[in-house]
Amino acid sequence: MKEYPRILFMGTPEIASYILKGLIENEYNIIGVIAQEDKPVGRKGIIEPVPTKKVAMEYHIPCFQPKKIRLEYEFVKELKPDLIITCAYGQIIPQELIDIPHLKPINVHGSLLPKYRGASPIQQALINNDKVTGVTIMEMVKEMDAGKMYYKKEIEIGEDENYSSLYEKMKVCGLEALLEMLPSYIEGKIIGEEQDESLVTKCSKITKEEEHLSLDYGVDKFIGYVKGLSYTPGGYLLLDNQIFKILKASKKNSLIEGKVGQIVSANKNELVLQLKDGQVNLLEVQKQGKSRMSYKDFVNGNKNILNQILK
Repeated sequence: MKEYPRILFMGTPEIASYILKGLIENEYNIIGVIAQEDKPVGRKGIIEPVPTKKVAMEYHIPCFQPKKIRLEYEFVKELKPDLIITCAYGQIIPQELIDIPHLKPINVHGSLLPKYRGASPIQQALINNDKVTGVTIMEMVKEMDAGKMYYKKEIEIGEDENYSSLYEKMKVCGLEALLEMLPSYIEGKIIGEEQDESLVTKCSKITKEEEHLSLDYGVDKFIGYVKGLSYTPGGYLLLDNQIFKILKASKKNSLIEGKVGQIVSANKNELVLQLKDGQVNLLEVQKQGKSRMSYKDFVNGNKNILNQILK
């Protein structure tokens, strides 16, 4: 283990656990992990350790799970960290905690700042049909994602990319970026660059309401939302008042041949939805209570789908 520095890692979900494990395997000295509280998982609501806690347990590293970090951070002083690294921790971190280590704490953020400060940067890149995204390693400050930028690493967004696939790429990119910049940062060789406030865009957490796809969207925005919400949680419309998830879609044309929301073609070759400025191919779908399936399998089992209206 590298004796220096003593690193305290703060993060909760899978992306954070991947980065944490990568740091450990690269012999960085992780002295503790701070994560959100364990929560019920799945239909049965069984309480399981959060992903970063599982990694901490595997490597016998102390894990702390304060309910409110802004009220419970005194224990960090006793840990004497030289550096704090955060990734998707999930709570606002108080300035008093930020000030504890002698090296400025850093955060792994899933966008090319100053674009997409906030809770849903990976989804927003897809919703807006961006061609490129990436990771920014930045100074942690009290204001969300507003600190100096120390290092950036880009990712190309493929034509068929969705949230699930881009999330996997982002995990790898985040760890690679951190491993590439940490030695220089620890030695004080990275000064950092202030964010241009005129270029800042912000994004909040995806809401339950946004999962219900709007038929007011044009083709491009509709497809962007399908990508940004797939495969989890999955964007949906209503079919016979039941949730009908649309998990993959592509642009077909700019024709207006039916009512908005109408299935205008359904056969072994295609399943086509009419929108206000064109039509989209529905390629993967999921009926409520059923598994994800291709449009072919869906059409085979739903012979009366043609001309039905999705809402």
